[in-house]
Amino acid sequence: MANPQHLSAPSPPCTEAEEAGPLRRWGARLRCMRRDVDAVMTHDPAARTPLEVVLTYPGLHALWMHRVAHDLWDAERPLAARLVSHANRFFTGIEVHPGAIIGQGVFIDHGMGVVIGETARVGDGCILYKGVVLGGTSMARQQRHPQLGAHVVVGSNACILGNIEIGDGARIGSGSVVIHPVEAGATVVGVPGREVVPGHDRRARFDATLDHASLPDPVSAMLRSLRDENHRLRERLERLESALELPSPNDADDDQHLFDAALATADLPPQHGG
Repeated sequence: MANPQHLSAPSPPCTEAEEAGPLRRWGARLRCMRRDVDAVMTHDPAARTPLEVVLTYPGLHALWMHRVAHDLWDAERPLAARLVSHANRFFTGIEVHPGAIIGQGVFIDHGMGVVIGETARVGDGCILYKGVVLGGTSMARQQRHPQLGAHVVVGSNACILGNIEIGDGARIGSGSVVIHPVEAGATVVGVPGREVVPGHDRRARFDATLDHASLPDPVSAMLRSLRDENHRLRERLERLESALELPSPNDADDDQHLFDAALATADLPPQHGG
C-alpha cells in the first residue's frame, strides 16, 4: 500500500550502514536511545530525571528490546527474534511482534497490555497509552495491521484494527475502536470510531497532546440535539393549540398516565409490583 502524503513513513532503524564501522553504528544507536529518553521527558510530567526514565520506564525498555528483536527478524533469525519478543512481553507487559516497524521518539506510557502486530507501522513521535491494540483482521500473510503516521496519539484501551492508515497528527480517544482510515489531524472517538474533529478544522485542535477531559462525546451531543429539538416541537405545539383554542391537558398527569398504561401489559409486571 502506497503511503499518501498525509502518512509519514517511520524513520529507518537506529543503525548505519555496515561499511560505516562499529563506532559510527553504536553512535547512531546511542543518539536514537537519547531521542527515546527525550520523548519520555517531553510527554510525561511525572518524569523527573533521564536516569529515572532509563531505569524505571517499561515502555522505554520495550522499545529497546524490540529493536534487538527486529534486527534479528531482519537477519532472518525468526526464532531468536520471537524469543527476545517473548522476554520483552514477560518483563514489560508490552507485546510487540519483531516484524513490526516502530519509528524514533515513540512514547509508550503505562504500556501494560499494549499489543502491536507483525505488519504494523508506528511513525515517529507517536504516543501509545495503556492497553492499545494495533491488531489484524485477516489470516492472509500480507500487510494486515494498522499503519500509523507521525505524531499520532492513541488513548488508553483503544483498538485500531485492520490494514488501515491513521494520518499524521491524528488523535484516537480512549476506548475507541477504529476500523476505517483516519485523515491527518482528525480526532476519532467512540465504538465504532467516529470522526468528531475533522483534520482540516484547525480551530478545534486541542492545546494539550491529548486532553482526555476535553474530547468531544458524540453520543451526548446527539442527545442534547434531540432534547433541544423536542423542546422546540413542544413549544410549537403549544402555540398551535393556543391558536386553535384547543384544550391542553396537564402534561405531568397525562405523561404519567401514558407511562403507567405502557407498563401495564401482559409481558410486563405492574409498575409498582404485585
